[in-house]
Amino acid sequence: MSNLNAKFRRSHRGAQEAGRRELISRSLQSAEHCLEDQDYGTAYAHYLLVLNLAPELKTSVKEAFQFTLFKWAEELDSLARIQDLFNCYEQALELYPNDEVICNSMGEHLFRMGFRDEAAGYFHKAVKLNPDFVDAKENFYRVANWLVERWHFIMLNDAKRNLTYLKAIEKAVCSGCKSVLDIGTGTGILSMFAKKAGASSVFACELSKTMYELACDVVAANNMDREIKLLHLKSLDIEIPRHVPESRLCSSDRGRSNCVFLLMLQPKGQDVDVKDYGRVIPASATVFGMAVECKEIRRHHRVGTQEVAGVRLPQAVKFFSPTYAFAGAEETVEPYTTEKLSRIPGGYIPLTEPFQIMTVDFNDLQELKSLAHRKSWKLSQPVTEGGILDAIVVWFVLELDDEHALSTSPSEETCWEQAVYPVQGLPDYSVKAGDTVTMEVCCQDCYLKLQKISFLTSECGMDCSDRDDDMLSLGNEAELCSALASLQTTSEQDRRGQVCVLESTEIALLNNAPYHECFRAAMSKVLSSLNPSKDLESMDIDRHGNGVCLQENQSKGSLDVVPDPLYVLDVSEGFSILPIIAGKLGPVKAYSSIEKEQHQAVLNVISEANNFPKETVEFWLSHLEDENVVLRRPKSDKLWSIIILDVIETSGLIQQEVMEKAAISRCLLQSGGKIFPQYVLVYGMLVESQSLLLESAVQGTEPTLGFNIAPFINQFKVPVRVYLDLSTLPCLPLSNPAELLRLDLMNPLLNSASREVKVRICKSGQVTAIPFWYHIHLDEEHSLNTSDEFSHWKQAAVVLDEPLPVQVGDELVLDVQHHKSNISITVKQ
Repeated sequence: MSNLNAKFRRSHRGAQEAGRRELISRSLQSAEHCLEDQDYGTAYAHYLLVLNLAPELKTSVKEAFQFTLFKWAEELDSLARIQDLFNCYEQALELYPNDEVICNSMGEHLFRMGFRDEAAGYFHKAVKLNPDFVDAKENFYRVANWLVERWHFIMLNDAKRNLTYLKAIEKAVCSGCKSVLDIGTGTGILSMFAKKAGASSVFACELSKTMYELACDVVAANNMDREIKLLHLKSLDIEIPRHVPESRLCSSDRGRSNCVFLLMLQPKGQDVDVKDYGRVIPASATVFGMAVECKEIRRHHRVGTQEVAGVRLPQAVKFFSPTYAFAGAEETVEPYTTEKLSRIPGGYIPLTEPFQIMTVDFNDLQELKSLAHRKSWKLSQPVTEGGILDAIVVWFVLELDDEHALSTSPSEETCWEQAVYPVQGLPDYSVKAGDTVTMEVCCQDCYLKLQKISFLTSECGMDCSDRDDDMLSLGNEAELCSALASLQTTSEQDRRGQVCVLESTEIALLNNAPYHECFRAAMSKVLSSLNPSKDLESMDIDRHGNGVCLQENQSKGSLDVVPDPLYVLDVSEGFSILPIIAGKLGPVKAYSSIEKEQHQAVLNVISEANNFPKETVEFWLSHLEDENVVLRRPKSDKLWSIIILDVIETSGLIQQEVMEKAAISRCLLQSGGKIFPQYVLVYGMLVESQSLLLESAVQGTEPTLGFNIAPFINQFKVPVRVYLDLSTLPCLPLSNPAELLRLDLMNPLLNSASREVKVRICKSGQVTAIPFWYHIHLDEEHSLNTSDEFSHWKQAAVVLDEPLPVQVGDELVLDVQHHKSNISITVKQ
């Protein structure tokens, strides 16, 4: 009987196995047919079934499964079925948990949807799985700057700052503060200081998922994971005693923040005085300010011209940067920018002596409460040096306790930058010795705000502030946009004080006269070649017509034939007046890619001020539902005469997918039409720069006072530093500039993905970095240098993992690789 049962079971299993194989075979065939029909959703379901039934087929169907997954994900994305999309990727990663391509693709979708933390996790995993996977490395490098801000490296390398905090924490613990709460722990270094000092219990909170996980690794590596309790929470969400049994010492360091405001944690429902409940480090802060003249700040926050390449900017339009502190603003907007004043291009001139703005005692709960609700107060300071009032720069002195202090003054060697409050909205900015700078100060939404910055003249005490009260009452950008919209139907006379809020880089671009003159000359050359029989700029034409029209030439009493307009497409990033410049060059129909309604309205005002009919400039993206067709032709029978592409980001990197856009653009040009720029040359040189090393990676355990932090945070270092200014970068040039690479947008046959460049050493030293920049050639005659003094672009640099000693006369070979938008440069010895 037992033999019969065994035979039956074997027969049953055999039938099941035959059925399984048959189902797998049919599903594979169905998947292939669905792929032929581009039915990716059904094909994906079939592959999913096959892989669950037959895991042994994972290797053989992997490539087809990946292709199907990516195509189906694209469809789900276009249909806004986001949850279904991520479900598919989670299923795929269960089947292929160590597939770097799927991890990278998942990260790309997450990044596009704004989930940077999560995206970085997948990019990081993809790079770990395959360090040579170029796409994943490029993606990871782009998000690493957001996830772990570069000031973490600079701060951890600041041994003076770290030692001062250690001494203050040791003093507090020795005085009896044995329980510690570290708010915004970052890498956990201050928590480890407290534990090393002898604290009995240490709690640390960190909101960033990436930094929280990094702190967990750091604390574990230093054998303190059982003694330091890490909380992935916002500090204001911590409840006592639910999360923290008791709190005696709070240590907090806000990185680049230039004013520190802490809310002392307390038991829920109780109002306990901080002094009775514990101690805060830092104990207090004194905030200082100084009025300065600074050309670099000015060109990024004030438009300093009324005409750009022949285009008049009407006085009716007032340009402001986002830092403009509008009176009555309720929205929480960071009212300042930051700069390293000791390295700012062109330097700065103090116009006043340093003055005290405020002090705050972080151990006085009542003072903190009153500060948050205090009404604004006025400050005034005499001008000691005549000049142009460009900004109030702000720094602080942190009193960690009565013995230990740290200053972030521009004159100090410190890891901190200074806060900059640009002066905007004044009718005049020239001050003389004896004048008085005035401002209103308030602490709102945990920000220090300096508002209504102006000055009183010494002669008659006249107030040189902007008296347009209606303008000052507009609070935030949304209100400004609304005001612009309501003004669009009014007459020019009623259009006084229209506001245009631009990013600081966009204002710097408007102030970049060589940029616009270069484009005007190059566009005129192309358009003249396409209409050789006419002088474009002197033609008296009817720009309303799209076809040939006859127009009377009154001086000759004859009829002139006006040609069809030439089509110009500007797909520059951000605010651009290039379409209006093109419109002044003759019978041109210009298309702008500007998306913000506020900016479109202002561009229309500028067009009207330059006597352009409304049809001269159109906003192309407002007609498009799919941004992928941004380069399509305006009419089926028309091609573009000029397509303007943004090739270089203001950060100093090449724009993503620019070569793909160039390939599409070449197909849409009329005969004789051009892409601007036509080609770009990449230049670089070898330098020795200790600053770049300190800003790019933690240099061992010495600056972190023996704690093992470097290997963990250095996982987030990137080989390329961006937003550099070579004119003030502390460095020693070791070679002359050399051409590294050519990117040709008009003739791709001249491009190569890799190139070797020989560079001769002209000064002995240690090569630590290779800064690079671009010569942007609109054509053979007209070019722009992204490193000149007028440039709105910054520069970038490849930082070597290890310094390379060199001697005069040595010759190094640089291996230059270009993949998509990423440039990698390695030194071959």
